[in-house]
Amino acid sequence: MKTSPPLVTIFGGSGFVGRYITHRLARSGWRVRVAVRRPNEAIFVKQFGEVGQVEPILANVRDEASTRAAIRGADAVINCVGILHQSGAQRFDALHNDAAARIAKAAAEEGVAQFIHLSSIGADAESLSHYARSKAAGETAVREAFPSATILRPSVVFGTEDSYFNRFAGLSRMIPLILPLVGANTKFQPVYVEDIAKAVDTILSRQIAGQTMELGGPDIASFRELMEKMLHVTRRKRYILNLPLFVARAQALLFEVGSFLTGGLFAPALTRDQIAQLQVDNVVNPEMDGFAQLGIAPTAMDGVLNTYLYSYRPKGQFTDLLTAKSNLRG
Repeated sequence: MKTSPPLVTIFGGSGFVGRYITHRLARSGWRVRVAVRRPNEAIFVKQFGEVGQVEPILANVRDEASTRAAIRGADAVINCVGILHQSGAQRFDALHNDAAARIAKAAAEEGVAQFIHLSSIGADAESLSHYARSKAAGETAVREAFPSATILRPSVVFGTEDSYFNRFAGLSRMIPLILPLVGANTKFQPVYVEDIAKAVDTILSRQIAGQTMELGGPDIASFRELMEKMLHVTRRKRYILNLPLFVARAQALLFEVGSFLTGGLFAPALTRDQIAQLQVDNVVNPEMDGFAQLGIAPTAMDGVLNTYLYSYRPKGQFTDLLTAKSNLRG
């Protein structure tokens, strides 16, 4: 008798990290429900699989009924829902804590076999950052509702659609001469988005349960060093200015007020909560499990950044060609 492929529900499956997980699991043979607030904006995920294999469905993680409906019948559930700053009804506690608890509780009650929750390095109930505290609260809530859940804590994530390197590359294109930073000496361990998707696939296939893993790439670098790498790839020269904290906080407050006055139309370039996060290194704890335990060799930045940051060069994809031509004339 022919049996149907296993079914996974991915909350936030059309977001930056979620879409890579969706693509990876579809290639591994899973049927995938992509649970999102606006299914019409997630139609692109259907192309990740065969006809009918990947389907975006309506689910609001703040609503019990639609959350449970998205989970019903699934063999596995993955929660990728998260925000980097607050706006309107999108609040840290509502999404990182309350929604995580709601999803995990419904998954347990619906008899889901495996649950994976994406948190982040730096999740800490005692942190000065509201973001980090809400992530820690979400982890606790998930553990209480679904004890065998696997929790993944990635460092800053890079890839074609990232909001990290793209953001600062865009900033360097708009601002001449300088690139202002906060916490230039803070260390990061950037992780490639494809490697996170590979980790999720491995955890599901091996039926790993009950672990908390921290995911970081092979490179550890300061914020300043990462921006120097970005500037090298984009062929731009900028003086990196490490802003004093009092200046940064005042600037962040102005950005937050501007975002509020425009009804959240524009995301603040910097928030006071992000400044708090930047006071603590964002690297893997060597005592925690991670890629090594999954048998995955993480991808270095140098092999990836060139594939998408070239668009920020002065002449885009033609910069190197024009430079070579100019050198020949010289």
